[in-house]
Amino acid sequence: MHQFNRYNRPVNIDDTIVAIATPPGRGGIGVVRLAGPQARQIAEPMLRLRHEMEPGRAVFGELVEPRSADALSREEACRIDEVVVTYFPKPHSYTTDDIIEIAAHGSPVVLRHIVEMCIAAGARLAEPGEFTMRAFLNGRIDLTQAEAVRDLIDSQTLYQAKIAAQQLEGALSKRLQPVKRKLVELIAVLEAGIDFAEDDVSVLPDAVILERISAVHQPLEQLAATFAYGKIVHEGLTLAIVGRPNVGKSSLFNRLVERERAIVTATPGTTRDLVSESVAIGGIPIQLVDTAGIRQALDEAESIGIRKSMEALADADLVLVVLDASQPASVEDEELLRQTQSRPAIVVGNKCDLRVGARKPATGGQSQPLIYASALTGEGVAKLRSEILRHIGGETGAQAEAGFLTNARHQGLVKDSLAALDAATGAIGARIPHEMLLLDLYNALGPLDAITGATTADDILNLIFSRFCIGK
Repeated sequence: MHQFNRYNRPVNIDDTIVAIATPPGRGGIGVVRLAGPQARQIAEPMLRLRHEMEPGRAVFGELVEPRSADALSREEACRIDEVVVTYFPKPHSYTTDDIIEIAAHGSPVVLRHIVEMCIAAGARLAEPGEFTMRAFLNGRIDLTQAEAVRDLIDSQTLYQAKIAAQQLEGALSKRLQPVKRKLVELIAVLEAGIDFAEDDVSVLPDAVILERISAVHQPLEQLAATFAYGKIVHEGLTLAIVGRPNVGKSSLFNRLVERERAIVTATPGTTRDLVSESVAIGGIPIQLVDTAGIRQALDEAESIGIRKSMEALADADLVLVVLDASQPASVEDEELLRQTQSRPAIVVGNKCDLRVGARKPATGGQSQPLIYASALTGEGVAKLRSEILRHIGGETGAQAEAGFLTNARHQGLVKDSLAALDAATGAIGARIPHEMLLLDLYNALGPLDAITGATTADDILNLIFSRFCIGK
């Protein structure tokens, strides 16, 4: 069986392949993975083990130069390194092939030498991602799980890793399978009504078809709505901290970063350039951007800094508008509030430790949440973090759902399926024959197949014959 690599050259997936499975560089341990029908035959001559290889058992031994196949010469062979070898027999392995993992000391020279010995003995250097591709092609995992492997490796926060682990366990596939099943059942009923009319298979009335389409459409619509939060979980977001000079933007930035990252002085206009830092709030990776104070510039350098601040404000996914809670709102404050009125924003009344009585900074009737905080004492900062998390959906139903969309490809496919279902609904209203209606339903099924794996003609035929007992 052949697939094609990145250079569009055919790759035989029945070959025995080998690759270093640990990151480049030096480390305490390095692992070489060997997978395929000849894995044991290739590995055994280069190993001198304390015990025979057994399924799922790690065996201590030595890596030696494989000079010949006879036992005597193997005992006399030059030792290269001490190793721990684990054998995973097919089909109980990641790829469903025979897999041998050789854990040696993490010397790049030793690991490369193991790979070279395996290639000399008949293995082929694995293509990027080929182990996971084999797992998919052999039915070990579906496409969503294969993509989750990459997401798990790329995780920047523990929460991202947990979400990727859920996807790797098939959370999205499990959520989609009942929807697909309903759609396939509807297709099977309509196919039977057309192909086996002489067997008195009843044709579904339009009202029932519409009801069944709705039963597929509604959960897909709910799934599509999860992408707004899932995209943030997967990619993170940019949060810009803006305000006039000396309201404590940099101090608040340092509080959120939890270290002295930005320079803070009592002189207004200290920050002249953008300062950014990545943090995790509730497991969501957030790029914090501290900006120059927005006011009438006093010199060219400050003017450039203010222009960059406005650009950062325009590009940010979420804005923190910082006001001085100890003073009435200024003209600059009111103008900034007006500019961010249509943006996702949180208003922060900083310096609440200096606030006199119950006086509140004027917010111009803004609808954004107002959080009082003190960058100096830390008061209200935890509440601000919670508000940021709530604002991006981290405390709503999205994070409680299993199998939400984090992948733009999946989101596009779900939208394609919804569009096809809408076309099917319109076709019923236009009294279009069921033969044409089926085309729309198949167009709705295709994108779901592209997420979870294909539905075959046999699947539909099996449903037809098992449910209708045609021909008896």
